[in-house]
Amino acid sequence: MKKKIKIAVFMMFCIFAFTGCTNSSDKSKKVESVEDITGAKIGVQLGTTGDIYASDYEGDDAGTTVERYNKMADAVQALKQKKIDCVIIDEQPALSVTKDNDDLKILDEEFTNEDYAICIAKGNDDLKEKINSALKELKDDGTIDEIISNYIGNNAGKNPYHTPAGTTYDNGTLVAATNATFPPYEYYEDEKVTGIDIDIITAIADKLGMKVEISDMEFDAIINSVNSGKADVGIAGLTVTEDRLKSIDFSDPYTNSKQVIIVKSGDSSSKFDVVSKFKNNFIKDNRWKYIVKGLKNTIIIAVCSAVLGVLLGFMVAFIRATHDKRNCLGILNWICKLYLMVVRGTPTMIQLLIMYYVVFKAVNVDKVLVAIIAFAINSGAYVAEIMRSGIMSIDNGQFEAGSSLGLSYRITMISIILPQAIKNVLPALCNEFITLLKETSICGYIGLTDLTRGGDIIRSNTFDAFMPLILVAAIYLVIVQLLTMGVAKMERRLRKNER
Repeated sequence: MKKKIKIAVFMMFCIFAFTGCTNSSDKSKKVESVEDITGAKIGVQLGTTGDIYASDYEGDDAGTTVERYNKMADAVQALKQKKIDCVIIDEQPALSVTKDNDDLKILDEEFTNEDYAICIAKGNDDLKEKINSALKELKDDGTIDEIISNYIGNNAGKNPYHTPAGTTYDNGTLVAATNATFPPYEYYEDEKVTGIDIDIITAIADKLGMKVEISDMEFDAIINSVNSGKADVGIAGLTVTEDRLKSIDFSDPYTNSKQVIIVKSGDSSSKFDVVSKFKNNFIKDNRWKYIVKGLKNTIIIAVCSAVLGVLLGFMVAFIRATHDKRNCLGILNWICKLYLMVVRGTPTMIQLLIMYYVVFKAVNVDKVLVAIIAFAINSGAYVAEIMRSGIMSIDNGQFEAGSSLGLSYRITMISIILPQAIKNVLPALCNEFITLLKETSICGYIGLTDLTRGGDIIRSNTFDAFMPLILVAAIYLVIVQLLTMGVAKMERRLRKNER
């Protein structure tokens, strides 16, 4: 089995290396100005203003198409592989991208100009007024300019923002939703979210006498988070648009930015250096810690969800099997069937979002706990049907034998039926746990750092998809193989006991 793991990892490495180092298509359009994006394949991050502006070109007679990605790093990687012709992105993140990618460049002509503002839930006029007042003070005393100059320009890194001495936090906590994949506005450094926006919201909170709590999540989840009350404000290079104003309110602008276009500057002829890429992705700035933290959360969520899911599944299976065999528990059986129908008929990600934004809307519950509950409920539905099939596969003579020995139905089920059923469905239960383990990769939608999101954080800093994705995939593969080995060993012991 160890040889199989090594072979699988090696094959995966070779496949990704081959696909990662080859261009997917030679049919591309050369974009040298804004006018040239007509008829081109445009890459944008989902939900950004670049997405909104690019949508105006989509579906025209020239055949312009817009490719939407959850992360800007994905759009950049697609451009490097010639899957798209250009990427529309804010100027400062674009500078970060092109700094470490010699084969990419920014067009001199800007695409559009925009203002950034802080989003606030509609009706929360009191908070909006306080934020606008704090923003005005910070602009007037030059704090905003100092914060921006600490990240952009010749004085970068020389004048970091510090909370003024004597600041008290008597007015509670200000929860700020962001998407830390947008340097220099928000990004990870030393395992903490930092950047222009983070310093600005911290300075505002200092003025209001509030502590700041940063909640990192997917960009398209920020507005929903603010509207649902999970976050007080959203700050992530957000631009005021007519569509956004229909569902969310905004503060006064705090800075101005340009939308620019990134294109290929030519074919990259640089040598694929595994060692340097490995150092840049994992060793530099201790980025490997994001993988460790994500792996820890993934294991905690998967194990706890599996335990709760098995308990829930056993209970539902017991009720349904009892109803089928003894024609009782009708109401409970109907409730269980409704539960199975709803859970198995809706996507896991939707269930997770409903659990976080609807069920626990008014309750401040740890995100790990929310994820455990959501995945346990989802897994329980599948475990229930697996166990029910195992119970129903046991011959009725086993029940009759237990009854003839004077055993109650409950004792017969627990002592005679369930042990045999579990042995029969053990491989299926293992497959369900493997599926559950991999499904935890969607935790990033509620701002939780799991193994997959740990890799995404690294990609957002390095704009290199190859190494982080390979490592994350290899870790999942090794865990799955270890689980498979454990179940196989357990099955052999069970067969041994039968002899």
